[in-house]
Amino acid sequence: MSLVESIISDFLKERNVSEININEILQPTADSGKNGGLVERIVQSGMATEKEFLIVLSDKLAIPYKELIEEDDVDKSILSKVPLNYLKNNFILPLNNVDDTIRVAISDPFEIQVLDDISMIFELPTSPVICPKAAIFDAINQYYRIDATETEQMIKELDMDFDSDVLASLSSLSDEPKDLLDVANEAPIIRLVNTTLFQAVRERASDIHVEPFEKELRIRYRIDGILYNTLSLPRKYQAAVISRIKIMADLDIAEKRLPQDGRIKIKIAEHFMDLRVSVIPTAFGERVVMRLLDKSSVLIRLEDLGLLGDDLDMMCGFIKRPNGIMLVTGPTGSGKTTTLYAALTRVNTPEKNIITIEDPIEYQLFGIGQIQVNPKIDLTFAGGLRSILRQDPDIIMVGEIRDRETAEISIQASLTGHLVLSTLHTNDSAGAITRMLDMGIEPFLVASSLCGVVAQRLVRVLCNECKESYEPDDDELRDIGIKREDLHDGRLYRTAGCPSCLNMGYKGRIGIFEIMRIDDDIKKLILERYDSNTIRKTAMNKGMMLLKHDGVRKIIQGLTTIEEVLRVSHED
Repeated sequence: MSLVESIISDFLKERNVSEININEILQPTADSGKNGGLVERIVQSGMATEKEFLIVLSDKLAIPYKELIEEDDVDKSILSKVPLNYLKNNFILPLNNVDDTIRVAISDPFEIQVLDDISMIFELPTSPVICPKAAIFDAINQYYRIDATETEQMIKELDMDFDSDVLASLSSLSDEPKDLLDVANEAPIIRLVNTTLFQAVRERASDIHVEPFEKELRIRYRIDGILYNTLSLPRKYQAAVISRIKIMADLDIAEKRLPQDGRIKIKIAEHFMDLRVSVIPTAFGERVVMRLLDKSSVLIRLEDLGLLGDDLDMMCGFIKRPNGIMLVTGPTGSGKTTTLYAALTRVNTPEKNIITIEDPIEYQLFGIGQIQVNPKIDLTFAGGLRSILRQDPDIIMVGEIRDRETAEISIQASLTGHLVLSTLHTNDSAGAITRMLDMGIEPFLVASSLCGVVAQRLVRVLCNECKESYEPDDDELRDIGIKREDLHDGRLYRTAGCPSCLNMGYKGRIGIFEIMRIDDDIKKLILERYDSNTIRKTAMNKGMMLLKHDGVRKIIQGLTTIEEVLRVSHED
């Protein structure tokens, strides 16, 4: 028995794997060498996790193990000399040159041939470093970046090629490359669009805006809720860029007078992204907005949303109820759907039947039935909700309550033993109550069904690597309502900027919340049709914390800044 077979056999025997199964694992596959694919076969068999097995191999083979590849590990000049497809297909990444030896991150140390190939390319010996596949793909995604110089080169190539029939070539090149990083051999206009999408993903953008003006085509990214200018192109490229996007989204490129909606599915390294595409006609031509949804992203837990202490306990209390309605309110883009997904994930157990109706389905939730609204075939929120009630659900999520019919069916569902989660577009928690009354819902139905309302906004989080402390002046504290004695050491934090946060000073977002529990006193006010201000004041007297006050807590903790909280919260 070879050393490799001995290592594998001992490892699997420790996990009580039978001799028959061990022999099956050790048998080479038709498309691999003697030891090819061993790591993958063991992981796929479920006999061990990738990390467990790689750590054992690292120890037995005396090869270093790295769980993450950091920027200091990678020499980009070396990386650029190896074809991207080769790296992806073999799960390897050349790192750097140490003492005339090329360090190579590899996911399967038994794949000796790929190390020999790298050695031939650089005419130097190689030294393997064992890494998980995910770490290698993340590094490819991060370090195979396309910089501004390359973008400028693409624009120059566009200038040279633009005399040819660009739009005709776009139609013949509508098949997508396997990966957006594989742009080297594509036509310049396709490379430019793919590069725009790739940069948006790398910079954590949630939306891409392609906006035509009189003399230019402007591209902007929305990052952490704020729009940033990214690229300006001459007006003559407008038709080509818009047409390329429409071809990718399977839209009609000949129709320029009507709004159109479509979807694009793209792949960047191992990230699968969905883009919701909206095209509308404007005075200077068609305008495109693309919303990016990362299908491989991990859903956020309730604990990670920014809910603190009592707020988290109150939210958990709402979603553990056997019946009733919980509403999440706020403007578009305030994170309402993410909060509902986190809540559903919290209560998703085999004993529960959970069904949602959404427009659109943003993330696939394992174990939960999800229905996509489709007005073209008359599948509306109200119609879908009626059908859901015949599916014996325990918990129902309605993407949004937009009309009286949807509100009435939701209330009836809650009164017949179902927990209903939904959203409304209102400014604060008390406004959700008056909004339902304005829809024509009877006060007694609202009072008896509603158990809680959560109003929320998103504020940007200070970058941990570069934020700096400072002593605020009295005017700043007065604007936000903070007492100096409440500060830790009399200091707050502000932005600075570093490469990690793309010199923005912020990295990511967190929620600020206003949570109203519908108790007997609030129910009495609802029955008597009191206005939202009275309801709000009563809830505050009973301990409800306003959006701004929750923001103040996060300012004092050093999570965000005064400017951010003032930007998203209205005056009391």
